[in-house]
Amino acid sequence: MSRFFSVRTTAILLSLLLPLAACKDKKEREVPHTKVQKGSFYIDIYEEGQIDAVNAITISSPLLPRHMGGMLKISQMVDDGTEVQAGDTVIVFDPSNAEKTIQTYEESLQLALADLEKLLAQQASEMEEMTADLKIAEISHEIAQIQGEQAEYESQVEKEKIKLTLEKADISFIRAKEQVENQRKIQQEDLKQKNVQIEQARERLRQAQKGLEMLYVITPAPGLVIIEQNWSTGTKYQIGDQTWGGNPMMKLPDLSKLMATVKINEVDISKIKKGLDVEIRPDAFSESVFKGKVTSVANLAVDKSRTNKAKVFPVEIVLNETDKRLAPGNTVSCRILVDKIDDVLFIPTEALMNESGFNFVYKKRATGYERVDVEIGQRNNDYVVITKGLAEGDEVALLDPFAAEEGTESGEKQQES
Repeated sequence: MSRFFSVRTTAILLSLLLPLAACKDKKEREVPHTKVQKGSFYIDIYEEGQIDAVNAITISSPLLPRHMGGMLKISQMVDDGTEVQAGDTVIVFDPSNAEKTIQTYEESLQLALADLEKLLAQQASEMEEMTADLKIAEISHEIAQIQGEQAEYESQVEKEKIKLTLEKADISFIRAKEQVENQRKIQQEDLKQKNVQIEQARERLRQAQKGLEMLYVITPAPGLVIIEQNWSTGTKYQIGDQTWGGNPMMKLPDLSKLMATVKINEVDISKIKKGLDVEIRPDAFSESVFKGKVTSVANLAVDKSRTNKAKVFPVEIVLNETDKRLAPGNTVSCRILVDKIDDVLFIPTEALMNESGFNFVYKKRATGYERVDVEIGQRNNDYVVITKGLAEGDEVALLDPFAAEEGTESGEKQQES
């Protein structure tokens, strides 16, 4: 009886323990782990950016004459990405205000010309009248001279009267001539001023007509049109948008040399220097990686966007190569290689745990996992340097293996902290 009980008891115990052991082995095997690596460690900064051309022709809204200033409204525009030839019309701004201005200036010019004709007629009439008065004064002067010549035999009193008459005629004749000369000068000045007004009216009309032509914007060279962003709307310019004169509206990029522009925050900008190597990965075909170098670091901060006032610093990265799939406006992920540390140990950041300010890992042993305290150095987005506590080739868990065995979320939360 005892023997039967012993065998039966042993069988039951084995039936209970074997599934537990199998479950334990299964859970341990499911814990992801990695080896401690040794080699060159890169300190990098990741930032989103946008492709642009290093060189491009900028097409701006026209700078109209001052008296035609004001907002310009887009009535026609080619689509973004359109291939154009030199001389093609790419933007048409609403010409209605310019046409009204031209009509107003044409009317002003006609009025000025009519005023000129009126002035000329008035001056001619005045000059005829004054010329007649001068002629009369001249005749009176000649008569007085004749009388003076014939006064030889007149009495002394009569001679004095004739002499006074002659002097009076002299004065009247001289005054009449002076009045004619003065009036001629006045008329010449009036004509000069009127002609200046007419020329100003003509010039305003010419400028308005030129301004009307400027509303039909043509491209100076062939290329691919890239429409600029309208900062008042946060989107690219489109029909119906308004803008001031002189604002960049579109570009014709030179696709033979491209760059990526990124915006670096105030914390990291001190790490960015000219000449740093960069890896550029286009979002549209992320399997491709392009190389580049930092060529420009802004000295002044700008707002991150129209709605986000966080301060950032624009950084330009010139690509070492181009690709027909790359075009201005493409979004890219840029990895800026800030520094490199040779011959160090490092592990993925997922493997590093922290509790009460102490860093540790779960090191794999033959019998399971053991908690090991470590000291760390530099880190990047993916890895952290281990300065003490591990050796090359050690295997460490990428999550809390005990939390995984217990089926709780504590390990995940601990890893996230």
